[in-house]
Amino acid sequence: MKWKSIVIGMGLSLTLTGCSWAESLNSFSSDIQTPDVEQEQSSKEKEKTENSEQQKEETPQEENLPAAEEKEVEKKDSDGLTIVNEPKSIQVVVNKQRKLPEGYKPPDLVVPDVPFYFNEFHPKKQMREEAAKALEELFAGAKKNGIDLVAASGYRSYERQKSIYQQNVAERGEKEANQFSAKPGTSEHQTGLAMDVTSAQMAFKLKQSFRQTDEGEWLANHAHEYGFVIRYLKGKSDITGYSYEPWHLRYVGKDISTTIHNQEETLEEFFGLYPSS
Repeated sequence: MKWKSIVIGMGLSLTLTGCSWAESLNSFSSDIQTPDVEQEQSSKEKEKTENSEQQKEETPQEENLPAAEEKEVEKKDSDGLTIVNEPKSIQVVVNKQRKLPEGYKPPDLVVPDVPFYFNEFHPKKQMREEAAKALEELFAGAKKNGIDLVAASGYRSYERQKSIYQQNVAERGEKEANQFSAKPGTSEHQTGLAMDVTSAQMAFKLKQSFRQTDEGEWLANHAHEYGFVIRYLKGKSDITGYSYEPWHLRYVGKDISTTIHNQEETLEEFFGLYPSS
């Protein structure tokens, strides 16, 4: 009986010890694994947070986005003429239906370093700075090819154009004057982007026969390479409103001048601004 009690007691002791040992092993194993699990969870949470912050940075905030600018609608004056709303643009289209704003004077007027048929200063020597630099390049290119161009008339103020137009009407009548002379406010010369050119062979006059000279030939074929177009083409008077002027250069920039030249178009045709019938 005594030995049975001893055996039972030892069995219980071993059982309890076994339980404690298993529990200790489990606890030890748990202590070893826990940091890795926590580290993995922490790493995932950190990655999730970083991705969330990155998405916030990449996603534009709507309230900070600039509102789309609406192009201002061009208005008409009491005579039904459209008043251009971007007179400073080098691609502005001014004609008998489209006029410059009242009192407009182009900025950055300068005198290009090219030969004129007169020496003294006159406002008509001036052009917008960008156009003036392009004209200097054009004249230099012509010179390299043995072509001697001479500048005649660039910028004209509203008042100057008014005087010229009134004089032409007095001498030739309004109907004829309207074929070659612009009413004040509708002249390209007022934009500062136009220059009439001539040559000594023409005695510095502006005539259609200029096209038959070497200077006129070279200009017709190469002006576009410098950002200019012959503004009033032959056979296009029903679109431009003016008769053929092979001497009238208009600066529009190299990005469109070659296209207009190759397509043999006017500015009205290129921009879809056909005169209303």
